[in-house]
Amino acid sequence: MKKTIASVEYDTEASELLGKVTAGSIGDPAGYEECLFQTEGGKYFLYTNGGEESPYTKEDIKRISKANAEKWLEEHK
Repeated sequence: MKKTIASVEYDTEASELLGKVTAGSIGDPAGYEECLFQTEGGKYFLYTNGGEESPYTKEDIKRISKANAEKWLEEHK
């Protein structure tokens, strides 16, 4: 997935996957996934996607700070 935020393109295919969390299973309406990525330029973002009853009812990309990326990694070891 690609998304441009504040003139910066975030692309899951061109970025490094740093971590992934999944909840539920395929077809679970409350299931979701969060994937933390880092771009070549050093920016961090979360790719999120989930079922209709999950916190992420549609596929999206959200930019996050380095501090929040480090916190996410710590919380999801």
